[in-house]
Amino acid sequence: MSAIWLQTTALEALAAIRRGEVTAAELMRQTLAAIAAHDPRILAFTSLIDEQAAIRAAGSGTASLGGLPIGLKDIIDTTELPTAYGSALHSLVPARVDAALVGVIKRASGVVVGKTATTEFAFLHPAPTRNPAAWDRTPGGSSAGSAAAVAAGLLPWAVGSQTGGSTIRPASYCGVVGFKPTFGQLPINGFKPFSWSLDTAGLFARTVGDVTWLAKALSPSPQVIERMTPKPWVVGVPQSYPWGHYSPSATLAIETASRAWASAGATIKPIELPAMVAELFEAHGVIQGWEAVRALRPEMQRNAQGLSSILRDYLLESETISDEAYATAQALTQRYRPALTDWFNSQCDVLLTPSAPDEAPLGFESTGPSHFNRVWTLIGNPCVSVPGLRGVSGAPMGLQVIGPPGADGLTLQAAQMLESLLESALESTPNRH
Repeated sequence: MSAIWLQTTALEALAAIRRGEVTAAELMRQTLAAIAAHDPRILAFTSLIDEQAAIRAAGSGTASLGGLPIGLKDIIDTTELPTAYGSALHSLVPARVDAALVGVIKRASGVVVGKTATTEFAFLHPAPTRNPAAWDRTPGGSSAGSAAAVAAGLLPWAVGSQTGGSTIRPASYCGVVGFKPTFGQLPINGFKPFSWSLDTAGLFARTVGDVTWLAKALSPSPQVIERMTPKPWVVGVPQSYPWGHYSPSATLAIETASRAWASAGATIKPIELPAMVAELFEAHGVIQGWEAVRALRPEMQRNAQGLSSILRDYLLESETISDEAYATAQALTQRYRPALTDWFNSQCDVLLTPSAPDEAPLGFESTGPSHFNRVWTLIGNPCVSVPGLRGVSGAPMGLQVIGPPGADGLTLQAAQMLESLLESALESTPNRH
C-alpha cells in the first residue's frame, strides 16, 4: 500500500474532490490503509480513530478542510482518543472535553484520525518515532510523530506545538514544512502546558501552500494569513549568532537559498543581530524553566521517579530559578519585544536562518538543539521551515523564514517563494540528492 499523501498535496486533493474525481471518504480509506501498512515501522501514531467513524466524518465534510485527515500531537486533549502526553504516568483514557483547536478543526471539516507521538511532556526524552527521511537519524522533537507522519505521506496535515523549537526543528529534520504562527494566533486551551508564556500551536504539511490553507482554515483572524502585495524582497541574513556558529550543512543551505532568492531579484542583506537577542536567548531559558516547574508540579509530586531522568533533573534544577529572576526575564521580554520588532522592520522584510544548527543527529538518544528557534518563540514571531535542501551527509536541511509578529501572511508568502525557487534551482542541478 503506497502512501497516498506522497502522491498528491492537500490542495490538489481538495480540487479533485470539487471536480468529482474522488471522494473524501475514499481518500480516508486510502489514508487509513497506508497508516496500517507503514506506521508499524515509523511509529508516528499513538492511537487512531475507528475506521468507519473516520469515513463517515470525511463524507460529511463540506467546509474548507473538505473532510481530509489530520493528526494531533498527543499533548492535545480529545474526547474520541486518549491523551498520554508521551508519559506512562497518564492513563490511556479520552479527555472529558476537546481542546479548543479540535473544535476549530471539526468546524472546518477536518477529521482528526489519530494522535501523533510526542516526547515526554513535550520536553527532550525522545519519542519512539523514526525519521522516514533519514532512518538512522532522529526525527527531532517534541512534535516527532506529527512531522514524521507528514514526511511519510501518511497525512496531508498534522498539528504540533512549539515551546523552544518543537515544530521548526522536526520539520527540518524530516524534510517537511513546519509553520509556527504568531504567538496566540491559534488557541492552545486543552494543550498540556509546559510553559504558558511560550507554548504555541504548530502546523505541518508537505508544501507551503498546504500549510497556508490549513492556517487560514483554523485561524480566528484569517486575514492575518492573507497574501501580501508582491514586492521586491529584502531578506536579512544574520552573519553571526550569540548561540553558536553555522555547521557546514547550514552554511551550504543559506548560500544556496541566498543565491536562489537573489536570482529572483531579492536583496540579500547581511545583517548583525542586535545585542538584545543574546539577552532574550537567556530569558527564554529562565521563563521556560520557572513555568515548567509549576506546570508539571502534579506529576513531580505524584510520581517523580516515573519521569525520565532528563526531565526530572531539569525540573529539579529549574526549582532554583527565583521568582525575582523570572520577573526580570518577563520584564526584559516585554521591554525588548517592541524594540526587536522595530529593529526587524527597519532592517528587512524577513530573516533567513537555518531551521536547525545541522542535519538531524545520528541515532535516537537526542532530539537535537533548538538554538535557532528559541528567541523567535519567545518574541512570538511567525516562522516557517522550508524544506528541499540536503546537508553535507545527504539528510534534510531546512531553512527558517522569520517575519515580524503579526505578519504571518507575509512570512508564508516569502516561504512559498523560497520553496518555488529552491525547486527550480534543484531541478537545474545535475546529480542532486
